[in-house]
Amino acid sequence: MAGEHKEARRDSGFWAKLKEEMKEAAPSLGIDKIGVASADPFTELKERLIKHRELGYESGFEEPDLDRRTDPALLFDEPRSIIAIAVAYPSKMIDPPVSEPGARRGILSRSAWGEDYHRVLNDRLERLAAWIAERVPEARGLSMVDTGALSDRAVAERAGIGWSGKNSAILTPEWGSWVFLGEMITNLPLPPDTPIEEGCGDCTRCIDACPTGALVGPGQLNAQICVSYVTQTKGIVSDEMMEKIGNRLYGCDTCQIVCPVNRGIDARQHAELLPDPEVAKPLLRPLLSMGNREFKEKFGASAASWRGRKPIQRNALIGLGNFRDAESVPDVAKVLREDPRFELRATAAWALGRIGGAEAEAALNASLQTEENEEVRHAAEKALATIREGGPKRRRRAAKKGEDALHGAER
Repeated sequence: MAGEHKEARRDSGFWAKLKEEMKEAAPSLGIDKIGVASADPFTELKERLIKHRELGYESGFEEPDLDRRTDPALLFDEPRSIIAIAVAYPSKMIDPPVSEPGARRGILSRSAWGEDYHRVLNDRLERLAAWIAERVPEARGLSMVDTGALSDRAVAERAGIGWSGKNSAILTPEWGSWVFLGEMITNLPLPPDTPIEEGCGDCTRCIDACPTGALVGPGQLNAQICVSYVTQTKGIVSDEMMEKIGNRLYGCDTCQIVCPVNRGIDARQHAELLPDPEVAKPLLRPLLSMGNREFKEKFGASAASWRGRKPIQRNALIGLGNFRDAESVPDVAKVLREDPRFELRATAAWALGRIGGAEAEAALNASLQTEENEEVRHAAEKALATIREGGPKRRRRAAKKGEDALHGAER
């Protein structure tokens, strides 16, 4: 009751002042931008999500309940506002290690370069909650980052953090799309901010540059064929998609790299988000024999570790195949011969077919003598056909073509 009387004495001016003080305090809390959105249902978003589902464009990683994704009241008792935050992350690696024959490297997307952003943003939201509690003891809040039910991007757009770009990312005037997003549903009647007007104009560079055409329209992404999504799956990948993946081990930054808004932006103010080059751009061959403990030691702090080592190891095989790295044949052949996971054996067969040569051919023939899994056998037979159809000159031309294609994946 006392809390109700106290709130009653707080007029709109108090809440407006609190919001401005909160924004001024953002840098001291490790937050680069704060905005406030109303807690009304996201009606238009729900309509888009229904259509998105009907078209089969979902990744499967999202909250399945569309009502929970679009109605804050289903997640929090009597919501009155949503505080959105943005934390900027780096877009450039200082002195990146060189990828060269026999020592080829893969690349993690920038979102996975430093410490897992879920932990970083949850820390920032906890700091913000403590700041609010000092000023409004009866404040309640529910924080979420990425894995929560609400759409981070929809909240950020409504809160004026940035506009929704044609690449489906939130573009901020200050940091471009190189930002992590999070939000806190609250019982505070904070005045909402004004959304930013769309700023992409006629530019379609992200749509044009998408490796697989996954950006099927402005702000519309078919996650099923998005390289970023596919690198996080665990199964066998189609031949065409493996070629598109290049040497990407986790995620894809192409639609952000080509964006003019992002040009020249490199946020380095958060130490825990700065990359360790040997983690962000690791050697591929050692990944193939990496055990769970070593994987956790090397990648456990990164957002790239959430699906475990299988996708990373599969993608390492894909990268070696796309590089046509002849020196890696013994390592790839060992995966084909010994790995208990059929998905990796099938991918190893594909990689050997791409690399070619007598040693790769011998490994594939040997596999067919003992392999019982039909998918792996099929992959080995296709790989052998690829080798036999090509010759040394063709392989050299293909290798050169592969090298050129990998420029887009940041060798």
